Amino acid sequence: MVLLRTEIGDALRNNRRRQGRTLRDVSTGARVSLGYLSEVERGQKEASSELLSSICEALDIPLSVLLREVSDRVAMAEGVSIPDTVPDSLSEDVMATPAR
Repeated sequence: MVLLRTEIGDALRNNRRRQGRTLRDVSTGARVSLGYLSEVERGQKEASSELLSSICEALDIPLSVLLREVSDRVAMAEGVSIPDTVPDSLSEDVMATPAR
């Protein structure tokens, strides 16, 4: 069974490490305790949407990017094929929609 909190934690940790940042640095920026952030990264705590937003802001990544990464990880764990491009039908629909 795929646990969403585990995938979110792994994605957060991967992003933090890619940036060469410490838990302390990110916890300070996100205004969350170092221990709690560590538990979130290890998949031991479920982060609220507000906390995820704060962590993403501290990491300087959009929440949507984190959620997309998590979504892709879950899909792969479930054996779902992930297209590497936007389907033509969706692309055509978006391009045909007038701007507001």
